[in-house]
Amino acid sequence: MIRVNNANGKSHLEAGKPVNLKMLAGYLGLSIAAVSRILNGSPAAKSIPQDVQDRVFKAAKDLGYTPNVFARSLRSKRSYTIGIMVAEVSEGYATLVLSGIEEQLLKEGYFYFVVSHRNRKDLMKEYSRMLMGRAVEGLVAVGTMLAEALPIPTVAISGHDEPEGVTNVLLDHNRAASLAMGHLAELGHKKIAFLKGQTHVTDTNPRWDGIVNAARALNLQIDNNLVVQLVGDDPTPEPGYQATRSLIASGADFTALFAFNDMSAIGAMSALREAGRRIPQDVSVVGFDDILTASFLNPGLTTVRQPLKKMGTLAAQTVLRQIQFPNDPLHAARQLVVEPEFIIRGSTGPCPISSSGKRNK
Repeated sequence: MIRVNNANGKSHLEAGKPVNLKMLAGYLGLSIAAVSRILNGSPAAKSIPQDVQDRVFKAAKDLGYTPNVFARSLRSKRSYTIGIMVAEVSEGYATLVLSGIEEQLLKEGYFYFVVSHRNRKDLMKEYSRMLMGRAVEGLVAVGTMLAEALPIPTVAISGHDEPEGVTNVLLDHNRAASLAMGHLAELGHKKIAFLKGQTHVTDTNPRWDGIVNAARALNLQIDNNLVVQLVGDDPTPEPGYQATRSLIASGADFTALFAFNDMSAIGAMSALREAGRRIPQDVSVVGFDDILTASFLNPGLTTVRQPLKKMGTLAAQTVLRQIQFPNDPLHAARQLVVEPEFIIRGSTGPCPISSSGKRNK
């Protein structure tokens, strides 16, 4: 026997035996009904003190309690399942967003399906129908432009112009661009190159509009010869590498580069080094997202940090609230806007000085 004492010192659990709801309640010294309400996120749980709820979740995690979702579904005639649609799953944006969604769904006892549509419109429609055919109670669409509203609670992350009834979790792109452009302006940069997002990416236009607005406010001119659009759907640094190579081959003169995301910034840094450009002595580089590897580059990447995990958590909380409280007037909110941070690392520095002693502006 393995003895596990609760607050009253009364409970013990058998070694290797799965912990069920009755055992968990006995360990905590609480009623089965109270523990069930807390773990299932029941409206009645709101009357239970937060410290008690925290103790229940901690014990469930520590003791390896896994709810019997099948039995619960049979009793309630619900699936407790959420569908998640993403463009692709790779290191970077999607991974961090999914971690926030997953953590929140697991905490509240929900299962989930993840489908990757690779930006194919036919798959977006097909997967929506497929997920509903598997009785998902809600849908979270990540970086996916939905063609039509669905008959289930739906939350989009960075979806922007979504159909009626879809709640959108968005970054304040104007603020993000203002932070990045302001930083480069303070360093004396005026010849700034831009890697613009692919045409199929939902954040491309809002992010570019933010850059244009920020440049106007700072009285900076955007040279169209210094704007290169990323192409393809490769989620690796390759599109940024190829775009920067073409920019360098054009003979364009620039002292800073603002990439659409961190992945393209990593590709840009590789292309710049191949061309003999030092970072940041010759060219400063700014990314966007603050993915996990951004701080481990050499030099570390200066970037706009999207609170990606927080956005995933917020989306999951929102879709579950819409499922549990369908008549709540708060659901009328179409947009939930989150704020960016600006993270300064070693990839940006002062605008270089020419041989004449003047800054290369």
